[in-house]
Amino acid sequence: MAGNKIFIGIFGKRNQGKSALINAIAGQEIAIVSDTPGTTTDPVKKSIEIFGIGPCVLIDTAGLDDTGEVGEKRVEKSLEALKIIDAALLLISHNEWGDAEKDIIRQFKKFDVPFVIVHNKSDIQSLQESTKTALEIHGMPIVDCSAQQKQGIDKVVEELARIIPASAYHKEILLDDIIHEGENIVLVMPQDSEAPEGRLILPQVQVIRNILDNHATATCLQPQELAGYLQQNHPNLIVTDSQVFAEVEAIVPPDIPLTGFSIVLARSKGNFDNYLKGTSYLEQLQDGDTILILESCTHISSCEDIGRQKLPKLIQKFTKKQLHFEFVSALSPLPPLDNIKMAIQCGGCMVSKKQLSNRIKTIVEQGIPVSNYGMTISYCTGIFHRATEIFRK
Repeated sequence: MAGNKIFIGIFGKRNQGKSALINAIAGQEIAIVSDTPGTTTDPVKKSIEIFGIGPCVLIDTAGLDDTGEVGEKRVEKSLEALKIIDAALLLISHNEWGDAEKDIIRQFKKFDVPFVIVHNKSDIQSLQESTKTALEIHGMPIVDCSAQQKQGIDKVVEELARIIPASAYHKEILLDDIIHEGENIVLVMPQDSEAPEGRLILPQVQVIRNILDNHATATCLQPQELAGYLQQNHPNLIVTDSQVFAEVEAIVPPDIPLTGFSIVLARSKGNFDNYLKGTSYLEQLQDGDTILILESCTHISSCEDIGRQKLPKLIQKFTKKQLHFEFVSALSPLPPLDNIKMAIQCGGCMVSKKQLSNRIKTIVEQGIPVSNYGMTISYCTGIFHRATEIFRK
């Protein structure tokens, strides 16, 4: 799962040994190594375990100095990785330092990406003291190594572990501060055609595990069983799939707290306040406005798809306006935001907190209101305050 891994980007000009360094760190041949500049085209991701750091995703990027129309697109793709990584390694060799390196460091700083400069190919030409001094004076740590000869790799990993921010390891809070040992938490989970065959969706699995970790009881049922269950039981909290908010809210007594899986995830990913503030903009939408729907996973859409089918219909019914909708799946680049009036993000269970926060930050900086699936649905069904109340206290 992306949210439990550290994302590390490997950057540098062509033929600096980025792929060789990845292989050396991983201890296995996972990236294509060639003396031909430009062998790596689109960024390539590889999940590995690095001793001293933990589960990681290494991203091998194309050369920063790639040229031509195709080359510029490769560089553009590589720069997109800056929005999802927790740390970076910048490779140089032969003591060469120029505009390409200076430009990418400016990008590192723009996206708050900590980095280490790696002087590779030291078996061919060792790091000169003047190069080391010049970079360290500007606060840029540099490590000498030879990826091909597997020399100095331990030091690279050591420096990498040192710069990775503690927030990258921070456990995402779901219900930890809401529930208590021995309590009974009811999870309402409709199993429609959008539910994966033979298994539960990730947010449901995450919440179940979180309840168990807090030594509470998780009771899982479908909406049609809820009324009968509540005649005999009084749970401490009910978490429902947001698609059945209205149906569930009509059944649950007012003294039982109620929220949704998507709202739980919204808080754990760190964008709760932006969503809380932006959701009411639904009432200000006008005919012809465009709403951007942001999905964090890639899947085949069906007639019961919440993001592409149910949510647009619900919003148009609520606003009584003729609206346009644009869709972005997974971590694909955002479209031009000039005509976007509002953005609505899914729960984000398939991406890390930083990946989601960078995406939302870009939108908020443009002055565009943001919400998420659960908050939007609860607002459109008139239960927004109740569904968010336990997290407002």
